This record gives sequence, C-alpha cells and structure tokens, in this order.
Amino acid sequence: MRILPVLCLSLLPLLPVTAAAATCGNTSAGFEAWKAEFAREATRAGVRAKGLKALQSASYASRTISADRNQKSFRYSLDKFMQLRGSATIVAQGRKRKARNSAFYAALEKKYGVPAGILIAIHGMETAFGNFMGDSQVVSAIVTLTYDCRRSEFFEPHAIGALKLVDQGAITSQTLGAKHGEVGHTQFLPGNALRYGVDWTGDGRVDFYDMQDALASTAHFLRKKGWKRGKGYQPGEPNHRVLKEWNAATVYQQALAIMGRQIDE
Repeated sequence: MRILPVLCLSLLPLLPVTAAAATCGNTSAGFEAWKAEFAREATRAGVRAKGLKALQSASYASRTISADRNQKSFRYSLDKFMQLRGSATIVAQGRKRKARNSAFYAALEKKYGVPAGILIAIHGMETAFGNFMGDSQVVSAIVTLTYDCRRSEFFEPHAIGALKLVDQGAITSQTLGAKHGEVGHTQFLPGNALRYGVDWTGDGRVDFYDMQDALASTAHFLRKKGWKRGKGYQPGEPNHRVLKEWNAATVYQQALAIMGRQIDE
C-alpha cells in the first residue's frame, strides 16, 4: 500500500502509542536526539531488544524525504495514470497468473470472499508481481517519516510496527522495501503488516516477501475493512469503497477496479 499525497492507505486507526511524543524535525539535524526520545516511547509500546537495536542503527533516509515531498503521479488523469502504470501489461500477465494458480486464488476467495482479479491487480500495481519490492531500508525509511514533522502522527504506529516486526524476526534492520517503508509483494505499511499478516504457507512465520503470505494478508486486510463476499467492486458497488482503505487516491481505486474486472473476465 503505497503512500499518497494525502495518504490514508490502509488506515484503520491504530491505537495511540504515547502520551508525549518525541520532538519531530524537518532536517536531519535532530534525528539522533529524536531516536533516543522515541526509544523510550517504543519501549513503553512493547518494543524489545532487537527492535530497539534496529531503531538505534536507523539512518536518516534522505531519499525517502525527497520522494515524500515530490509526489506527482496521482495528479494524472485515469487514462494517463493507467498508461504510466502499464495496466495492459498487468492485465495480460494477471490473467496468466490466475490461470496458473487457480487453486490458490480460489482458496483465498473461499476464505476471505475477495476475488482473484482485485488481488492480482493490487499485486501488479504495487510491485509488478514481486519484480520490484523496493530498494530502501524499511526501518530507516519509516523511522525517518515518523521523525519528520509533516505526518509524524500517521507514521508513528507504523514505526512501532516495524520495530515489533524486527522483534518477531519478520524483518531486520537491513530489509528492503519501498520509499515509505512498505514491505513485500503488496507493499504493506509495517503497522498493518503486524496487524493483518497471515501465515498462509503454515511455516510458522508471516513472510511478506512470500507471495502466498502476502496475497493472503491482502485478502484478509480487505475483508477486515468491510469487503462483502459476492458483491461487486466497481464504482457504485458495495466493495468499491473498500478500495479506498487500500489506497486513498481516486485514480488508483478506479484503476484497480478496471484491471480487476478485466483480469476476472
């Protein structure tokens, strides 16, 4: 779930982490002092030794800040947006993926009520079906965004989530993800990864870099956000509003609906 200019991707409110927030900043100058403050908040929120060590080693992510302050693609028209995102390729490849893994997608729909088309469209849109899951260190990116004054409150539960994922062994301080700290095949923000992750493969851990775990977690997320089994997801249909929970940009929601329908045809 990628971050947008007004972003509310996957935004079921998470519980407040602290009573007194660490002091944010708009440059790297106060980052190390902020980390020391935030470590106390993280400890109160239940982060343990491995997570605190990852926080201590986090670096100020300049590329993340630059990306966050220069977002443009979601200002495009629907046609332009779909062209830039390669919608025709996503649909063509998505149909093949559905045919090759029909039993897997049928099992997901049986359990969560979410059809293959929308899950495959999300997978294609977010990471080109896992071909590019990001080149930024997840912990450093999400911690930097929490320190930055623009949206500290939004990112704080996701920073805590990332540190708890480190504690659990789901990620490390070196794990790579997207610029805003999203992880895996469908780009979950860490707080949502922690909350909605599913161990579909049954190996005892939730691995967002495993396609099956990631897509099952995505279906679980949509179900928990109100997806209605057997109902449509085109504009005006009951499940279209749930797409907003995945991504707040109207053009993104419209593109997912179109591609999902085409994949399922």
